[in-house]
Amino acid sequence: MRNSYYLVGLLLFYFTISSFVDDNPYFQITRKDVKFSIPKGFPKLNYDLKKNPITPEGFVLGRMLFHDPVLSLDSSTSCASCHQRFAAFGHIDHQLSHGINALIGKRNVPSIQNVAWQNSFMWDGGVNHLDLFPIAPITNPVEMGESLEHVLKKLKRSKKYQSQFKAAFPGYKITSEKMLKAISQFLCLMTSSNSRYDNFRLGKDTLAKQEMDGLVLFRNKCSSCHAEPLFTDYSFRNIGLPMDTALQDSGRAGITGLPLDRM
Repeated sequence: MRNSYYLVGLLLFYFTISSFVDDNPYFQITRKDVKFSIPKGFPKLNYDLKKNPITPEGFVLGRMLFHDPVLSLDSSTSCASCHQRFAAFGHIDHQLSHGINALIGKRNVPSIQNVAWQNSFMWDGGVNHLDLFPIAPITNPVEMGESLEHVLKKLKRSKKYQSQFKAAFPGYKITSEKMLKAISQFLCLMTSSNSRYDNFRLGKDTLAKQEMDGLVLFRNKCSSCHAEPLFTDYSFRNIGLPMDTALQDSGRAGITGLPLDRM
C-alpha cells in the first residue's frame, strides 16, 4: 500500500511539472496569449514593444532561456533559480540569493512584475534597459559566472535552441541581442493587474471594512513612495537602515558615486 501511494505521488508530481515544460505539446502558446494590452489606469509603458513585438515563438524562447541553467558557468543556476514562480518570481527561502558553487550574493533578488513600466533595474538601478537586465546576473561572478560569448557557444550547439531561435527570429542567427530580446518578451508579460485591489480600483469588487481601513492607512502613510497603481514611483531612497558591516553595501552610491546616494 505504501508503495502504491508513493507511485501515485510521483505520477502527480510528474504531471504537475510536465504541464509547464516548454516542449509540452498540450501547453501551446498562441498569439492571443501573448497579446499585450496596458491595463486600465496603468501609466504609459517605458519599454518600446514596437522594437521587440511579443510573439508566441519569442515568448516560448524567452521562457526556455529563463528556466535553463545553461546560462550559468556550471549549468547549475538559471534565472528561475532565484526568481521563483511560487514566490512571485522572488526568492523568499534565503535571506541572500545563492549563485554558482553555492556562492552567496550581497542582496536578495527583487520579484519580477510589471517590468515593462520600469526605467531602471536591480536594487541600485545599475541597469537602465530591460534588454540589458539579464547581462548583470549572467556575468556576475557570484551569480551565474558566465560570459555572453560562452553562453552563445552553448546555445549554438543545441538543436533545440537552433530551431527555436529560427522560429522566433526568422532570418537571424543566434546572437546575444536576440537572446536578450527573447527574455524581455517573456518578462514583459509578467503583468500584475488582476488582484482584488485592482478590481476594487476599477469598481469590479469590494473590500471588507478592515481591508478598506488598511487601504486608507496605506494611502495616508505609504503611498508617497509606493504610488498606486504600481505601488512604486521608481525612485531611490535611504529609509534609515544601518550599514551591514559584513556586506558593506553602499546602495545606489555604488552606481552613481554620489555621497547623497549612499545607503
